[in-house]
Amino acid sequence: MTLSRAQTFLALFASGALMPLALAPFSLWPIAILSTALLFWALQNQTPRQALVKATVFGFGLFFAGVSWVYISIHDHGFISAPVAFVGTVLFCLFLAVIFAAPFALSAIIPQTPLALGFGLPAIWVISEWIRGWIFTGFPWLYAGYAHTGTWLNGWAPIGGVLWLSFINAMAAAALVQLLQKPRAAMLSVLVMALWLGGYGLQNINWTQSTGTELSVVLIQPNVDQEDKWSLVEQDNILQLLARQTEPHWGADIIIWPEGAIPALPKQVMDYLIEVDNRAKVNQTSLLTGIPTQDPRERRYYNSMLALGESRGQYDKTRLVPFGEYVPLEGILRGLNRFFDLPMSSFSLGAAKQSLLTAKGQSIATAICYEIAYPNLVADRAANASILMTVSNDAWFGRSMAPRQHMQMARMRAIENRKPLMRGTNNGVTALVDYKGNIYQQLEQYSAGELSGTVVPRVGQTFFNRFGSWPAVILSLLISLGLASRRGLAKTLRK
Repeated sequence: MTLSRAQTFLALFASGALMPLALAPFSLWPIAILSTALLFWALQNQTPRQALVKATVFGFGLFFAGVSWVYISIHDHGFISAPVAFVGTVLFCLFLAVIFAAPFALSAIIPQTPLALGFGLPAIWVISEWIRGWIFTGFPWLYAGYAHTGTWLNGWAPIGGVLWLSFINAMAAAALVQLLQKPRAAMLSVLVMALWLGGYGLQNINWTQSTGTELSVVLIQPNVDQEDKWSLVEQDNILQLLARQTEPHWGADIIIWPEGAIPALPKQVMDYLIEVDNRAKVNQTSLLTGIPTQDPRERRYYNSMLALGESRGQYDKTRLVPFGEYVPLEGILRGLNRFFDLPMSSFSLGAAKQSLLTAKGQSIATAICYEIAYPNLVADRAANASILMTVSNDAWFGRSMAPRQHMQMARMRAIENRKPLMRGTNNGVTALVDYKGNIYQQLEQYSAGELSGTVVPRVGQTFFNRFGSWPAVILSLLISLGLASRRGLAKTLRK
């Protein structure tokens, strides 16, 4: 069956828009393979320009369906009118689609044979996700590999990370296209089945070892409305809410307050911090709280986690959200609109190398908000840690699927590093995750509550801890460039 140009574009857009159904909160993982297969089918025997356009249409569907929750942040919390916020959301999704699509121009210059496409297209997919993870500070959201957080393929995560899972997912899609076109072309399918079975076997490797210590943990979820978060009128109420929620749980080994839980600089609430610190010490408790901090010498502000009581250290966030935590081209944009003057939108980057937080003799690798979406960043910190911790304020996302997507990425970090993870948020998803990525306790979203549980620290390193995503990325680059140069050489010889 031959489709018209319009029908092809509509099919590609719809296929991209269906892809988020493979991810949280739906987790219909086969859709990731089917959706990718349709893109790969459309990319065969195309010019670079045709491949770029088709991949852009697919990418636009992917991001418009998967991250259009940015509209909530722009409109509901950024004080932008609905029409302007909608246009801004569309442009943001289109921008991401172009970044996603750019590497697929390579698909037109690799040999159009089943074997070359079977390896080349998955390699290009990985390159596309990798580029999106760092260009313009990066937006590593909606990676195909997250669809396999709960499948046998997650056994590969401690070796190659989420990008390697994306590669296998794309290879399965390429194999499906080949089987539909040439039922006898089963070689790639056999390899995919072997990788799938290999993932099942790898799930039985622990990689890390339990310390034999069990720590009691309490995660505080205050559920403070975003509109009240930085209101001076509400500041005292917020501080008292945290105190009331924590009161029954003094004596736990670790208590965690979420990102920005204390809506003031330390010097502005010093008496409160001293009181909390003393209370924690008396009860031999480690309390870790989100709070904005300031370097008085350089007058820089940081989005931080501060250790109180029987814990030590401060962690300053190193991946900031554009417009939410800093304003690009600040000298030009400041004052133009309320959106560019949001509270706490003048943070600076924390140092690339920081000491780990310590609590009860354990080292804790910390990631604030969407830092948890950066696999290599977390792996680097997790290598010498025994527990992972991430805190967030997902109230920015409203009642969208973003908090669940965020939680799924946190689960993958636990799997890649084979370490338990504590996730504390303002309004959900607050949860405890074991070293295999399973959520074993969580709070209800959009409500105030306290999650009490235990965590068993683990030591040791996975292969991914040592090398991160680089093996998967380098392999993908070598495959893509090798196939592209091979076709170019073949054309030269024919001349």
